[in-house]
Amino acid sequence: MTRTAPQRTTTIGWMPLAVLATAQFLVVLSTSIVNVALPQIRAGLDLSDTGQAWTVNAYVLVFGALLLPGGRAGDVHGLRRVFLLGTGLFALASLSAALAPTTAVLIAARAVQGTGAALLAPTALALVLTLYPDRERRGTALGVWGAVSGAGGAAGVLLSGLLTSLYGWRAVFVVMVPLALAVLVATRLLVEADRPRGGSLDAPGAVTLTAGLGALAHGLSGPWPLAVLGLALLGLFAVVQRRAAEPLLPPRMRAVAAPNVLMALLGAVWLGLFYFLPLYQQRDLDYSPLEAGLTQLPLALMITLSSWATGRLSGRAVLPAGLLVLGAGLAWLARTPADGTFLVDLLGPTLLVGSGLGVAFVRLTALASTGVAAADNGLAGGLVNATRQIGGAVGLSFLTLLPSFGAAFLACAALTLLLCALSVLLTRKA
Repeated sequence: MTRTAPQRTTTIGWMPLAVLATAQFLVVLSTSIVNVALPQIRAGLDLSDTGQAWTVNAYVLVFGALLLPGGRAGDVHGLRRVFLLGTGLFALASLSAALAPTTAVLIAARAVQGTGAALLAPTALALVLTLYPDRERRGTALGVWGAVSGAGGAAGVLLSGLLTSLYGWRAVFVVMVPLALAVLVATRLLVEADRPRGGSLDAPGAVTLTAGLGALAHGLSGPWPLAVLGLALLGLFAVVQRRAAEPLLPPRMRAVAAPNVLMALLGAVWLGLFYFLPLYQQRDLDYSPLEAGLTQLPLALMITLSSWATGRLSGRAVLPAGLLVLGAGLAWLARTPADGTFLVDLLGPTLLVGSGLGVAFVRLTALASTGVAAADNGLAGGLVNATRQIGGAVGLSFLTLLPSFGAAFLACAALTLLLCALSVLLTRKA
């Protein structure tokens, strides 16, 4: 029999949010902190080109493919329980990566790290939605969530530059272990255990979805037959869902289909920006990794401030306005002069981009959870994370085909304008 969590009659403080936001920061950090350290990792473990690519892909592919099953597992078995499991796996895998003696061990540790992240990320967001159900406090909580998510990307670049230069590449994994353990302990102390919804996890749906997304994401940037296989498996997933008694993605989630499509488009812009901006700075402007990280601090600050402010705003115009600002910043950034300077050519556009990204992320996350029953909060958290991750992977595979950094930023600007037009239609129906 399906059980629902009892209604909370007391006001929850903000300490649980701080703990859960720290977990989200770790997830974002673990994606970006490795990129700058790759040359040192390659030299330290004698990585081949394939090994270097899989040091990143093992985490990204597993994380993206397991987000939806991870979120649903939280609904079925208990959000806090699955969150703690994911955080423990993440800490163990980070330590294993730091101690890895060979390429194979490092790649395996990164895959387990992605598994832990796929369990903790959607359940952390679901716990936030559950702990702060009223509109005002949820808006504030999601503002903090967006601020932490945005700051994590820039912090990864900066921390990686500092740690690798001072202590070597293993330090980028070591630093995450005490943070994850602190989250584990604080969650047990500060976050109440929730009552599992019960039921069963749709295993055939989880397997076909995970394999399909993994094959599609890898095939888009590698052997194309894998992409075809991925599409076939996703088609099989759709068939399985129609026949399942308790489908992984039930029909009632169509209510948030539109904001999740928009989040996928935003994911393409988001990942494209954080992929190409450091490359432009280091290849064309001759910045060191540390300089690239330091000059992204204004971007991180604006994402943080705009995310926090957006949580306190209401109105249909907020999302389209934020996307217009984001598009303007990306179009300005597309100039990419080879002799550009930070003050003249980077500071202005990154301030606009940061302002718009914070608004868009927070508003779309809120829309992707609006109208979702409490029993589906884990699934909603997994879905919005998965669509951003999948959109980013698919978008980046096409953006990397463009001939220059400027063309990539301009394509991101055009995609943002499309996103803005679609958001106007969505907010009119809201």
